[in-house]
Amino acid sequence: MENLKDILLRNGFSFKKQFGQNFISDTNLLKSIVALSGIGKDTTVLEIGCGAGTLTRELAAAAKRVVSYEIDKKLQPVLAETLSGIENAEVVFRDFMKENLADIENSLGNYTVVANLPYYITTPIVMRFVEQSEKADAVVIMVQDDVAKRFCAQADTPEYGAVTAAIARRAVAKTVKLVPRNMFYPVPNVDSAVVKLTFERDRIPVKSAKCYRDTVRAAFLSRRKTLENNLVNAFSLSREQARGILRDAGIPEKARGETLTPEQLAALSDRIFALRG
Repeated sequence: MENLKDILLRNGFSFKKQFGQNFISDTNLLKSIVALSGIGKDTTVLEIGCGAGTLTRELAAAAKRVVSYEIDKKLQPVLAETLSGIENAEVVFRDFMKENLADIENSLGNYTVVANLPYYITTPIVMRFVEQSEKADAVVIMVQDDVAKRFCAQADTPEYGAVTAAIARRAVAKTVKLVPRNMFYPVPNVDSAVVKLTFERDRIPVKSAKCYRDTVRAAFLSRRKTLENNLVNAFSLSREQARGILRDAGIPEKARGETLTPEQLAALSDRIFALRG
């Protein structure tokens, strides 16, 4: 393929800050991302933010089908060039976050998400798959380095938070590759990492997914307060009720939310659900 910068220049493309556009042109890096995703000739891939289509090309070479969502319609002439002759890749010029995920999944069947996501929308997109998806086998995404650390953190570490616990209920998160900032065009201000979320939808069973989400939010409501205080405030419990729930879940009375593993948070949410219904 022709030099990416030349293609962008010839088509008069200008980067838009609001879309967080940073493209990858290094072929070895692109092939590495595809290999780490584990996709094969029977895999359907959903790509979000296909940019200039460099990753899309490599995905199409390895997968059965690639459906890519791109919000910036100004990339149409660029993609017409970079994806020329590739018959198993389809670009949908719409905002993925405004689409109905159930409808997309019905049209795709089982699939793998592979994407170089704009940093500003990374967490909302990941949480959409974590909370709503029924057919995604894995999500393989390029994210900001510090976000990767949060996604994959262990309990009682500075990086561990509500997002970590939410992901852990349905998927195993692992950083599979570190990517320096100079691998992008234009060069961003931070380094990146490729994170793979492998779905195991009953990994941590709970009585109520909503109650688990509410419990996680409550646990991390204020890191300076004890879990007891956060439960009292979030669920309008008496102190005796909060202490009883913690006791029944086997959690120390003075524990703080960030010290609890996702499994402990699940046990806590089940007892809150049993009390409140």
